[in-house]
Order: sequence, then structure tokens, then C-alpha cells
Amino acid sequence: MTENEISAIVVDVCYKIHVKLGPGLLESVYEAILHHELTKKGLSVERQKVLPVIWDAIHLDIGFRADLIVENKVILEIKSIEQLTDIHAKQVLTYLKITKMKLGLLINFNVPIIKFGIKRVVSNL
Repeated sequence: MTENEISAIVVDVCYKIHVKLGPGLLESVYEAILHHELTKKGLSVERQKVLPVIWDAIHLDIGFRADLIVENKVILEIKSIEQLTDIHAKQVLTYLKITKMKLGLLINFNVPIIKFGIKRVVSNL
């Protein structure tokens, strides 16, 4: 399955979650439901995975956690905030660089229409 195929499934599931629950819940609620729904679809999903940083051959397992990683190809960063900023996209880009993955989705559920809360972040795709 390609990154784009995974992305299409994720966006569809986010839409269904948002239609049913709407905005205003905690990030952790959306994350747990998204994890459940993607797993139900047969996708491999890791939750709160530590992303190590390697510096001068030192393996540092400190501080970086991806909300969800789908099929070891797409990173999902879940938010429930008033507005996304550039730093949020840069955070996802950093995660992509650390993992050498190509696609991340920054998903803000705190929006009236979910399509306005989803931002694709790519690195070498």
C-alpha cells in the first residue's frame, strides 16, 4: 500500500469521526478513536511511538513521540487546537526526517469542516 493510499483511508476515517463527534474534544480522544478505526480496517498502527534521535552514533530516546504511525509509512500528528501554525508542520517534517518516512498528516480536529484541518507534509515523496 502506498503512502497516498494510506492517506486516503486516514482522511476518510477522520471525516467520519469528525461528522459523528465534531470539534472540541481532547486530542487524546481523537487519537484513540482514529487508532481503533484504522486498526479495524486492518492497518498496522503504532500509537505514541518514541522516535529516537541519533547524534554522533548516540541513540537518544528522549522526547519525540509520534501520535500515530500507519503501516510504518505515514506519520499522523493529531491536534485539537484553535489554529495550526507553521511550527506544527515543521514538527511533522522533523519527524519525517528522523524516521526517513515520506508522508505525514497534520490533523486538527478543532475545525468546523475537517478538510480545513488536514495538512499534508512531505519529505522526498
